[in-house]
Amino acid sequence: MALNYIWSGFFLVGFLAALAQWIFLGDTEIFKKIVDGTFESAKMGVMDIALPLAGVMTLWLGIMNIGEKAGAIGWLAKVISPFFSRIFPDVPKEHPATGHMVMNFSANLLGLDNAATPFGLKAMESLQTLNPDKDTASNAQIMFLVLHTSGLTLIPLAIMAQRAILGAKDPSDIFIPCMIATYVATLTGIIVVSIKQRINLLNRVVLGWLGGMTAAICALIFFFTNYLTKPEIELVSRVSSNLILFSIIIIFIVGAMRKQVNVYEAFIEGAKGGIQTSLTIIPYLVGMLVAISVIRNSGVLGFVVRGLEWIFISLGMPTEFTPALPTALMKPLSGSGSKAMMIDAMTTYGVDSFVGRLACIFQGSADTTFYIVALYFGSVGIRKTRYAISCGLIADFAGIVTAICVAYLFFG
Repeated sequence: MALNYIWSGFFLVGFLAALAQWIFLGDTEIFKKIVDGTFESAKMGVMDIALPLAGVMTLWLGIMNIGEKAGAIGWLAKVISPFFSRIFPDVPKEHPATGHMVMNFSANLLGLDNAATPFGLKAMESLQTLNPDKDTASNAQIMFLVLHTSGLTLIPLAIMAQRAILGAKDPSDIFIPCMIATYVATLTGIIVVSIKQRINLLNRVVLGWLGGMTAAICALIFFFTNYLTKPEIELVSRVSSNLILFSIIIIFIVGAMRKQVNVYEAFIEGAKGGIQTSLTIIPYLVGMLVAISVIRNSGVLGFVVRGLEWIFISLGMPTEFTPALPTALMKPLSGSGSKAMMIDAMTTYGVDSFVGRLACIFQGSADTTFYIVALYFGSVGIRKTRYAISCGLIADFAGIVTAICVAYLFFG
């Protein structure tokens, strides 16, 4: 029901916003802009996302099947099961879904979006096999999706590259703020969903894993900032990410060959589901992208930003950060839209300005909640999302607030 109200609400709010601009601002082109945007978004959903995704899905589902035949996925599930069995109590220990989720989170950490999506869709498919009500999101699926939408990424390579293109003096200066913001968003997501599902996080295993991950991230930050130059950080992140990904493929193949698995047949067997999965998500994807396009082109975000600015001024709060808010507000809706907002902020206010840097931190603090809900739940036919969207947005909000705080701390 949540998606029903949200989807319908996007159209209604977009229409009212456009109507207000036509009446009060005399914008006679606003409705044409919205309609053109819906056609463009529908085309993008099929031609730019679903069809290219079919190729990527075909490749990585084949690789994943080799990994399962080799026993690598089961090994990952066994290693991570002490932690995952606490935050995913409905998933049996050493279930393949655990390994698939680990692969998805690992790819996200490395900033490998193309690999993360197939791993994530495979994880959602595995979790669906445990779901007694196939039309409704299970507790495990909600926890997985919220953790995914929090967008935990160690190194925001794409953002740093964009800053370099626009001539930033130090393209990687947003590295630590981005990591802090996205980590807070992820922790918030875990806590909020755990409260909702009555999961006890105050035990030695969970605290030990979370503490270990926190220590590892802090150690990585310390090493990067004290022993590597800025260009070296970008080089190491770029090379290591792709090296690790290719190494995974080689490990899967070698492991399968050691077990005398026909690697090519295993690849073909797994790859067959790639195109079907991509076709399944097209209606969900197009529907959500069109609704998001209506919100973006109707000027709703402009109204919201001006309203928030008025509130902050009335409360006597600083408003230097408000020009960067469109990036934060667009991020849960559209990754490409928020990227465009980020670039616009950098080009308008300066790539090394406070607003330009904050927009970059917003971009790296979370993932596209509504897009991911449509993509992942749509891939397995889930229509009742329960509290997945609300918890995802709470995690996004925590990331936004943290981003503002660390921006003032580092650049204010």
